[in-house]
Amino acid sequence: MLPTSTVGRLVTAFLLFTGSATARRAHQHIRKFQTAEIASRMRDYTGPYDTLSAEAVCTVPRAPSIDAPKKNVWGFLTRDERKGLRKYLGELNKNHAFPNTTLVDLGTAELMIPNKTDVLRYLDNNGPEPERYASVALYENFGTKKGSPQYSTILVGPLSTPDDVSQMSWSPLTYPFTNSGKTRMLLGNMDYRAYRQYDNQITEWSQYWGSSTGAFDSYDLLPLGLFYGLRMDIDGQDPESWTFIGYLYNGDFYKTAEEFRKAYFSPGFEKLPANIDGPWTHTDPKGPGFPMDRLAPPMPVAQEARYSVDYKEQYIEWMGFSFYLTFQYETGMTMYDIRFKGERIIYELGIQEALAHYAGADPVQSGTSYLDSAYGLGYANELMPGYDCPTYASYLNISIAGGYTAKRDVKAACLFEFDADYSIQRHGYVSNTKNIYFVVRTITTVGNYDYSFSYEFYMDGSIQVVVRAAGYIQSAFYAKNEDYGYHIHDALSGSMHDHVLNFKLDMDILGQANTMELVTVTPTTEEYVWSDQPRNTMKLVRKDVTSEDESRLFWSQNGQTQYRVVNKDKPNKYGEYRGYRVLPSQGTIHLAVNNSSNLARAGNWAYHDLQITKQKDTEPRSSNAMNGENVYDPLVDFDTFFDSESLEQEDLVLWLNLGMHHLPHTGDLPNTVFTTAHSAISIVPSNYFLRDQSRDTVNMVRLDYNYRSEKTTVKYFGQAQQICMANLSAVGYGY
Repeated sequence: MLPTSTVGRLVTAFLLFTGSATARRAHQHIRKFQTAEIASRMRDYTGPYDTLSAEAVCTVPRAPSIDAPKKNVWGFLTRDERKGLRKYLGELNKNHAFPNTTLVDLGTAELMIPNKTDVLRYLDNNGPEPERYASVALYENFGTKKGSPQYSTILVGPLSTPDDVSQMSWSPLTYPFTNSGKTRMLLGNMDYRAYRQYDNQITEWSQYWGSSTGAFDSYDLLPLGLFYGLRMDIDGQDPESWTFIGYLYNGDFYKTAEEFRKAYFSPGFEKLPANIDGPWTHTDPKGPGFPMDRLAPPMPVAQEARYSVDYKEQYIEWMGFSFYLTFQYETGMTMYDIRFKGERIIYELGIQEALAHYAGADPVQSGTSYLDSAYGLGYANELMPGYDCPTYASYLNISIAGGYTAKRDVKAACLFEFDADYSIQRHGYVSNTKNIYFVVRTITTVGNYDYSFSYEFYMDGSIQVVVRAAGYIQSAFYAKNEDYGYHIHDALSGSMHDHVLNFKLDMDILGQANTMELVTVTPTTEEYVWSDQPRNTMKLVRKDVTSEDESRLFWSQNGQTQYRVVNKDKPNKYGEYRGYRVLPSQGTIHLAVNNSSNLARAGNWAYHDLQITKQKDTEPRSSNAMNGENVYDPLVDFDTFFDSESLEQEDLVLWLNLGMHHLPHTGDLPNTVFTTAHSAISIVPSNYFLRDQSRDTVNMVRLDYNYRSEKTTVKYFGQAQQICMANLSAVGYGY
């Protein structure tokens, strides 16, 4: 039991050892609003910014508007749909349709993404537009001392206007889940508290943290060396049932506050140093600065936008590519119906879950594993021109859950072309082609980290998915934990952790009948009729992934295997299977922990690099925002997706993990930087076309050198005159 006197002692001990009240960093919602307010002030402010002037504003070319060929059936709930939904749910409440249940704030109701089966009928076969439904959360038994709090969702629709809701109905939503569709809920959110779930009991360990000073959100760098534990029933709603476990300090355990206080004031007791906020946590410039840094840096410019946008339908076209966008609260930005030159390559591409799994000698670091969709990967930041995106970028607004009306995020995604710092094609003295690629980017803040998601489209038909992370690390107090992180400040340890981000890639290569082909460069000893000695060499070995029993894969050693999604029914004229190859292009990982004690069955998608399943409308996501509430029986158990089904010429879904093993070092202070916390994967054509598709661009040059006159003739193929053209007429062969 935890009597009132013990609660008072907890507070007293806390004040005694820290000197002030402490709390976890501000909730990410508050942070977001603060960031948006600052950005808004910057946008609207017309006075000087330090030494900068408002006159130094570049003209932004607006992307031409177009009409999408079809409606965006994955798009946001409209204002009228939300009004109609609110009216219908209000009637249900009046009729007591859900006893002991509270309807979640309507703002978190989201569009139920329509089934692929129905969407393809609409997109490809002139079928009817899929009816629109909403998923709405229910919370049961909250605020009572008896009964476990439960979470479930209902499916409501077809959605209609507020004038007539008579056609709307509801039913329990169960088909996307691998259990009953219900889950118990723990008490509160895990904010620097570590939960362990055993035998209908929860053990909760909490750590004290210092307070940040000034305007910087530096709580994450201010852990203190004192921990306390509580034990409660799984529902956790009756404080009378809570049991105080004890204190942990410098590796020693104390059962009571009195025992801890007596030890602390005894002679020879080792008192840990203070971890105090200061300029070392602040992100403003420090030091004398770099030479010549006050001169203006190079700035990319665009004379006009070379892509087109349907802003209402969130539909985009660029250089042969076309696709739709949508945002959801849990998963953020997802792309649908990605086509190149009119042929669908990808039906769906987007993030599913972001895991941050910590380790440490103390119970908080050891017990912390964040599943970030619970905090909302869709809470996108307002992007800052010239910093998050080039000054000439275009921007999309999004509308996601947030209150009784849709929450509107201004400048939540940016669109821009970029001239890479290397050519896409070059050959000696003859030809050279610019590498212009197109980027869709969004940035979201989840607690202490900012995640940047970029989708890059290239003129050869390739796509690259890039993830970067920056922000304040969640650190540990430095005390007897050398095996779990570097000593990075006076009383601070860089708490080791893995970031694993799971993406769904639903490919449709010339239709839905596809196969994963593995082509491996294999060392071998061969005998040839033309050689009198065996030769050590290498050759290709081809193998298909034929069923889900063999489809949970790791990237090959030395990159010797190519992973190709092909259509075996439609080879090219040379007999080779047409397809797209998937490969890691920058530091992809899977979770280093084996059979995580924290995750149990809630994060089974994190243990491999690449996993393949047969597409099912009943398996839309690899995870769920509520998976962390009951890790032994999560709403979505990814392992159940693998049930021996054939993968030969079937509609395939690839589940890919990006991420990084993060061992914070002194360079992570005050913030981790995007340059090092970086992971990417590429999706590139492989025998899909009969030639390189970047030959279609005119943004190239060919040089013809006349030996007699020693003059170079430059051919530009009709490309538009640039603002600043390089002088290529003087280029010779250099012999």
